[in-house]
Amino acid sequence: MANITVIGLGAMGSRMAMNLLKAGHVLTVWNRTPAAANQLLSAGAKIASTPRAAVTNADVVLSMVRDDDASRSVWLDANTGALAGMQPHAVAIESSTLTPGWIKSLAEEMKHCHQAFVEAPVSGSRPQADSATLVWFAGGEEKNIEEIRPILMQMGSAVYHTGSHGSAALTKLATNALMGVQVTAIAEIIGILNSEGADVARILSAISGTSCWSPLAGGISGLMINENYTPQFPAELIEKDFGYLLQSAESQNSTPTLSGARTVFRRAMNEGLGADNMSGVVRLFRKKY
Repeated sequence: MANITVIGLGAMGSRMAMNLLKAGHVLTVWNRTPAAANQLLSAGAKIASTPRAAVTNADVVLSMVRDDDASRSVWLDANTGALAGMQPHAVAIESSTLTPGWIKSLAEEMKHCHQAFVEAPVSGSRPQADSATLVWFAGGEEKNIEEIRPILMQMGSAVYHTGSHGSAALTKLATNALMGVQVTAIAEIIGILNSEGADVARILSAISGTSCWSPLAGGISGLMINENYTPQFPAELIEKDFGYLLQSAESQNSTPTLSGARTVFRRAMNEGLGADNMSGVVRLFRKKY
């Protein structure tokens, strides 16, 4: 049992925190909107007023926030940042989906403060977070990763050491980009099938028997056919991740497929679909909205 702090209680962070409570850890949480912590408070967590106050007694500190700016604020804010309040023995974990450049900068800040640091973004969405089957990509020193591996496995099913700091961010962004490309391709195919008056489900079932079909294709096409756009991975977040990955590209001309897929998600956001699940982009290609 460890004293663990979770910073950021969105759709993923709140579920990860609940699994840590179920595993028997002493949990302290912080969220920009305190009401998000009510369920965890009822389950036994402590709520802190700032990230710095949240980490005072922590052995492990895990951050799960939206973007680079939010990460920078919760760790390094001059008045409330967590890094300045951490115990020397504690391990810092950044699990948000961020740019490799920011992760490398944060790693330098951690090193300057003699704080052990692991970047550990996850592959998986709300169902995997609920069932503690997330896949972890871990970047940093192997000894630090091995120290926290048992805790990560209480929230997930696998931990992959991807290399030095920044490598896990790249792995996560590449994973999401590959997913996003498949989502947009399937949405466009469904749009074409609809325009031809075809039996979409029957044709996709036939395609699923070929080597080109993936588990993702099966899941996302089912959501599209059933018009299920309940948020699991919102379109606006995958668009953000495309943008982060493309910062590492030489130019937009060098990434025509990725840039094209990002454009689809941007269009969805412009059409008011950004908060819907990524499956909602299929509505851009159907005759009827």
